[in-house]
Amino acid sequence: MPPVKLIECDQALSLRRGFRLCWEHRQACHVLQHPAGVIELNASAGWVLELLDGQRSVAAVIERLAQRFPGAPGLAEDVLAFLEVARAKSWVE
Repeated sequence: MPPVKLIECDQALSLRRGFRLCWEHRQACHVLQHPAGVIELNASAGWVLELLDGQRSVAAVIERLAQRFPGAPGLAEDVLAFLEVARAKSWVE
């Protein structure tokens, strides 16, 4: 099995086909809808996933979040770690 390539900042990611990010008013949170069900997301996961459009690079996503949350420690590392988990769960491609 070849080694897994880590997500790089110049990559542009998007939600996997069949997945849709929505705001759930009753639960006051983002949810990720997919053919097998619904995944309730925490706020930071929703903020990251809503910026993935297949055009914007991961670096641009991190920059947008840094503008929204100035001074947040470890932001880039946290975003990259979350995206690795999201890719491992096949939420993004």
